[in-house]
Amino acid sequence: MRKITTMRTITIHTNSEDSKILIGESFSNLPKYLPAGKTIIITDDNIHKLYGNIFPPIPVISIGLGEKHKTLETLAYIFDKLVEYEADRATFIVAIGGGIVCDVAGFAASVYMRGLRFGFVSTTLLSQVDASVGGKNGVNFRGYKNMLGVFNQPEFVIIDTAMLHTLDKQEYRSGFAEIVKAAVIKNAALFNYLEENYSAALNKEIIVMEKLIHDSILIKSQVVEQDEKELGERKKLNFGHTFAHAIEHNTGMLHGEAVSIGMVLAADLSVKLGLLQKSESERLVQVLRNLELPVNLKIDYPALVAAMRKDKKREGDNLHMIFLNRIGNALIKKISFTQLEKIEL
Repeated sequence: MRKITTMRTITIHTNSEDSKILIGESFSNLPKYLPAGKTIIITDDNIHKLYGNIFPPIPVISIGLGEKHKTLETLAYIFDKLVEYEADRATFIVAIGGGIVCDVAGFAASVYMRGLRFGFVSTTLLSQVDASVGGKNGVNFRGYKNMLGVFNQPEFVIIDTAMLHTLDKQEYRSGFAEIVKAAVIKNAALFNYLEENYSAALNKEIIVMEKLIHDSILIKSQVVEQDEKELGERKKLNFGHTFAHAIEHNTGMLHGEAVSIGMVLAADLSVKLGLLQKSESERLVQVLRNLELPVNLKIDYPALVAAMRKDKKREGDNLHMIFLNRIGNALIKKISFTQLEKIEL
């Protein structure tokens, strides 16, 4: 995949600070965005191996790969290294990696010495369209997704599409789940575009990917500006995620793949509750299949519901879940665990 030739900037304005999303910026230009003074890189072992030879000549903290490293133990390791490198309150942190690196590094920067400035270089499709954007940073706890975290915006996010060529096929496809999610909850026209251009997207055609990345980030940025701390409208960005986090906990599959299955389950539930036409649910399933994402899974449903009880959106015996009433429009409704346990999906 060639890189996007013209950089486009989307600025997320929040009460706390602005965050600049630099779509199509080259990784090689990272130094011009770093402030004067000490900067420390946080990355993972794979990105360090692939790109370490072109990192700026500054200290590097490298963590392991995968969700199993999105933990308090990894945070402790990072804090030990920050102490070793004599990081102080003027130190800037730059995370170079996918969603896990950005989540962990953003959280570490937010709490070390009560908060350091930080920025991201996002290297995976899933991270570029979702995980690195919007200021949610966190780690898992005892296998449950993002149980510990903060809202804190990166000063910048560099999205160099040329870095996507190092992704394997499964990781690349996984990122499309978050693009589908953004379209299905907020933008019917973008969903239509995916229906028509899925083959070009899978083949990494630059014009198509430029639109998908830009429009997905624009959707998320508008939602975050309305509701940075997820008190209302931002909850809609969790469509499919309540099921997905439980699936990840029980299976260990990739986040995007779990989100794909989670969206199908959430759409099916929307149909069963009389909120969504079956034909609309079928459109969602077909787009996900076209993008070579999973749409079903043999799973112990009671175990899935049990894991959902650990979800952050739980309120007593109820969950704030996201449903669809048509392609391009989502709504937030409470549903009890008693209801969930009785419904067959």
